[in-house]
Amino acid sequence: MQNTDLAPAVVGPDSYLTLHYSLSALDGSEYVSTFGLSPATLQMGSGQLAEPLEHCLLGLAAGQRQLFELADTDAFGTHNPRLVERIARDALPPEIELKVNSLIEFTSPDGTASFAGFLRELTESSALFDFNHPLAGRPIRFEVEIIAIL
Repeated sequence: MQNTDLAPAVVGPDSYLTLHYSLSALDGSEYVSTFGLSPATLQMGSGQLAEPLEHCLLGLAAGQRQLFELADTDAFGTHNPRLVERIARDALPPEIELKVNSLIEFTSPDGTASFAGFLRELTESSALFDFNHPLAGRPIRFEVEIIAIL
């Protein structure tokens, strides 16, 4: 006899997903959303989605839509003033286009890693970069709709 009462697949730590998601401020101001666009696909555990957001997805089933409200400490962490750094313009690679309010990608001195900083301020002699996540220090709403678990 065949068992037809199989539990639906749920998101696990290594699932491959198709989903819609949005990140917004608690007042509803949207930062990013795939709703109304093509859905996103991602591999859990691959770093495509921040770990605290992946944690919210664990256990959700295909077809499920869920809204999470996360405090700053549970989302992208608090804003760390030590990650805001003023760098002399002549110490920056000349090929980098410096534009205030843009994200600039840097390579580590040994060339093994890359990281990004948000250019907050630009003077004739220096640039002020914020290496915190752009949503650090902000509580967020994370809404997801799991379309498929592959």
